[in-house]
This record gives sequence, C-alpha cells and structure tokens, in this order.
Amino acid sequence: MSDGDPWHERAIRDAVLAGDATAWRQWFDAHYERLADYVRWRCGGLRDLTDDVLQETWLTAVRRVRAFDPARGAFFQWLCGIASNAARNAIRSRYRRNARFRPLAPGDDRPCPDARAEIEKAERVAAALAALPDHYEAVLRAKYLDRQTADEIAAARNDSPKAVESLLARARQAFRAIYENGHE
Repeated sequence: MSDGDPWHERAIRDAVLAGDATAWRQWFDAHYERLADYVRWRCGGLRDLTDDVLQETWLTAVRRVRAFDPARGAFFQWLCGIASNAARNAIRSRYRRNARFRPLAPGDDRPCPDARAEIEKAERVAAALAALPDHYEAVLRAKYLDRQTADEIAAARNDSPKAVESLLARARQAFRAIYENGHE
C-alpha cells in the first residue's frame, strides 16, 4: 500500500466512505502491525494499556474517518495522532484510578515485588512519553522505535544531522527529567 501517497489514500478513504468493507480491511491490515508497535512503545510495553489504546485508536478512526484529509498527511500519521491522544488519556485515567485504589486488606491480590516493579517502570515510561512535547516524542520514536539514524531523521525532517542530534539530546534530557521526577 502506498503509505503517504495523498491520491492513493484519498481513493481508499473515498471507497471506505462509500461503504467498501474490503477497502477498509485492506487499509486496516496495511497499518495494524506498525500502529501496534507504535502504541506498544507509547504504552511502555504494558499489554493491557496497549490493547486498550489500540482499540480506542481504531474506534476513533472509524468514527472520524471523514475528518481524515490525505492532503494534510498520511493515514498512518493521522492514526499516530489519535493513538497519542488515546495513550495520554488512558495514562491519566490509570493514574487517577491508581490514586483512588486501596487494597481491602494488607497483601490482598498484590503481584510479586519484581512484577510490580516492572509494571511501575513501564507505567513511568508511558507517562513520560505522554508528557513529552510532540516534537520530542516524534524524534525519539524515529530513533528508538523506527531505528532511524540521525541522517535519516534529518532527511525526513528537512533538517541537518547536527540539528537532529541536538534535538535528540534535548528530547532525551526532557524524557529523563520527566521519568525521574515522576511527573505526568
């Protein structure tokens, strides 16, 4: 599938809007795995959070497909925007729910300390990613999820490799500060 070709994506969108289930299925299949990887990364690898965010992303995409404009960007990028918002909302909701949670009695249904530590670490990673400005999240995603070099990122951003390296350094520093301070 021609990811990012506005004419091709407009044709697919129009077919979907006309009720062509096959076109929707092909669009979904073409983007599902890549989007799932992105969401898993944004959710710090937490399976339950990833599943919830992925489902909310696709439900929102189905409801709002008329709002997708291929001239403004690729369908995958549009999905990532929806997923970013869904992840932020899910993480905020999880923090609010955890703040209200109290076990019935000491030791009730608590996971083992090692598992709990891993879950907390993943939640902190997800929260830190959600709290980053979009341009920091995007450059970290390109580097660590998409495994692009600074030169590749620079070419995609129409920027110099030195500027990308500087942006990566600032993004890493911002992530570290948020992660270590536990701020949402």
